[in-house]
Formats: sequence, C-alpha cells, structure tokens
Amino acid sequence: MAWSQDEERMLAQIERHLVDDDPRLVARLESFNERVRRSEAKDGADGGGRRGPRRSTIIILISWLLIATLVATLLIMVLQHEAATLAATL
Repeated sequence: MAWSQDEERMLAQIERHLVDDDPRLVARLESFNERVRRSEAKDGADGGGRRGPRRSTIIILISWLLIATLVATLLIMVLQHEAATLAATL
C-alpha cells in the first residue's frame, strides 16, 4: 500500500529530528542495515532461499529420538520381566 504525501512528509520530519537528536543511533542503525544487506547478499549467493534445518533443531530431534528409544526399551524390559515373573508363578 502506498504512503500518502502527508505520511511521507511526517516520516521525513521524524527522521530529521532523530538524526539531529541522536547521531549515535543513526550510526548504529546504518551499521545494522549494512550487516543485513551483507547477510542477504550472502544468502542469495548460496543458490536460493532454501536452507536446511539449523544445527540446534537437528540436535533436539536426535535427543527426542534417543529419549523415545530409551523409554521404549525400558518398557519392553519391564513388560518382559513381568511376563517372566507371571510365568514362573504359574
């Protein structure tokens, strides 16, 4: 949606006031914008926007898989032990 001329003028006024009031903020914002541009350029050079899962996501998935395997193994052991105990008492 396009901005009206009045809104554009107000935004330009706010920007001028911010630049005049806090030059350090302007420098920090410019630095941030530059880092974002470099990051976007680097991502674009990697062959498209599709990225794989992050390392932390993979670690969490593997951890949950190991926990589920451990729980299943323990349940199987307990059930086999109870079955053996029942068979011995009969």
